[in-house]
Amino acid sequence: MNLAGRKALVLGGTSGIGLAAARRLAEAGAQVVALSRRPEKADDELPKFVQLERVDVLDRAGLAELFARHAPFDVLVNAATGGERALGPFLEMDLDGFQGSFKKLWGYVNSVRLGAAHMSEDGAIVLVSGYPARRPSLGAITLSTVGNAVEGFVRAAAAELAPRRINAVCPGLIDTPMFPGRDKKARAEHFAKATAKHLIPRIGGADEVADGILFVIKNDFVTGTTVDVDGGAILASP
Repeated sequence: MNLAGRKALVLGGTSGIGLAAARRLAEAGAQVVALSRRPEKADDELPKFVQLERVDVLDRAGLAELFARHAPFDVLVNAATGGERALGPFLEMDLDGFQGSFKKLWGYVNSVRLGAAHMSEDGAIVLVSGYPARRPSLGAITLSTVGNAVEGFVRAAAAELAPRRINAVCPGLIDTPMFPGRDKKARAEHFAKATAKHLIPRIGGADEVADGILFVIKNDFVTGTTVDVDGGAILASP
């Protein structure tokens, strides 16, 4: 896909990986609409010609109205987290918190179900999972389970969406605002320890994941798959 002049909607497009994807798409010549619950966060971080709008991926009526208003469009990226991320030992976990972590999946399903009909026939959809889907660790059972569901959804949906394409990109440990509350030195120490056994022993950048997103958008021969941009986290030694 040549992105010049194409229209791209990026949900979760004002922070972290979504923000980086919106920038990359704009740099490639796409007409970009960056969407989130708080679009004002990106006022100074995106090119001025990128349109900002407010939407909640769990608001089906709001999503339906937005997609109809922007139709037709060619690219749909959903990097929205959905909100909650329950962490900790499973046998001590509040089950409402576990269930709430699936808001990410529901937001993805809502966007694909309501958005696909408004896309061009050669359109491309990209969702974002995470390396715990295939590399679970203690205390991250919700991240693993939700990530597995996202990647399974992509594989299952690909045939029904064709000729539109749908893929997932699976990030490793990425330095984004999802990790707040630590000063610069503490963050560096935390990330160094967390990635010490990864094949590429460093934290990843949101732009590196965005490059993976651009790859599955632009390559017309890729659908129904997951592309890892994880620094070898999935293959790390125990």
